[in-house]
Amino acid sequence: MFDWDDLRVFLAVARARKVAPAARALGIDATTIARRIARLEKALDADLFEVGAGDRSLTSRGQELLGHAEAAESAALAAVEQMSGQERKLSGQVRLSVAEGFGTWVLAPGMGDFNRRHPGIRLDLITASGFLNPSKREADMAVMLARPQRGRLTVRRLGDYRLHLYASPAYLERVGRPGKPADLRDCTLVGYVPEFIFSPELDYLDEVEAGLEANLRSTSITMQQRMIAEGAGIGVLPDFIGRRDPGLMPLMADRVEITRSFWLVMQDDMRRLARIGAVADWLQDRVDILSGFRDVRGAA
Repeated sequence: MFDWDDLRVFLAVARARKVAPAARALGIDATTIARRIARLEKALDADLFEVGAGDRSLTSRGQELLGHAEAAESAALAAVEQMSGQERKLSGQVRLSVAEGFGTWVLAPGMGDFNRRHPGIRLDLITASGFLNPSKREADMAVMLARPQRGRLTVRRLGDYRLHLYASPAYLERVGRPGKPADLRDCTLVGYVPEFIFSPELDYLDEVEAGLEANLRSTSITMQQRMIAEGAGIGVLPDFIGRRDPGLMPLMADRVEITRSFWLVMQDDMRRLARIGAVADWLQDRVDILSGFRDVRGAA
């Protein structure tokens, strides 16, 4: 028999892919991590990790164990929540992973309202490059731009949103107003850094006109918005950003319109918790009150 707690160590290393961050997450030293992984491998008579360039990647046997370990983890969490009654309490911590633009322009203005509604919930908004993965328990919930295709997750569409080309009056006065998408080849374009686009749904320019490339680039949609507003060039912005700045003008709105969706993703075993439901309801409210969204409530 193996020590059940060694599964917790295994999960931490499998998710972090390194010993040091796993040790920090668990609050134990790296030597103990290595010793307990070795003990688990001996008990199971299986090599669970391959080591290369400092990373630890799962072997085929490790992948097999991962599913069982996550199932055990989910059962343990459900038991603790049920026995302690926490599933009915509007208190505790919720970690929510969101895109920067959604967090800044949609959620931040409503955070005061959320706190007044649910003062017992500590809500962490994570806007790091890329989304934290609820299936790996990096976050409790995530608002993503594409529906995940795997994992024990509950997924529902929060809403669609539209994007258009925007520019400042100062830029248009200086260089002229483009009349068709092909004219953008002669304009300064603002957009994302291609190598750092963490979701294909953010790659807009090819949908406007094949072969377009941005001259001024940033990984931050908020920085792009400021460049466009200050007259640096023309760029694609979500309407929930572009329409809130009276100094920006939409261009070719009848010819260029891009539609994207926000998907609410949460761990399957946490969806019944009251605090998760409270955050989910608030997210839907934030989406519904914004112009530029179509109401597409419900599971999808």
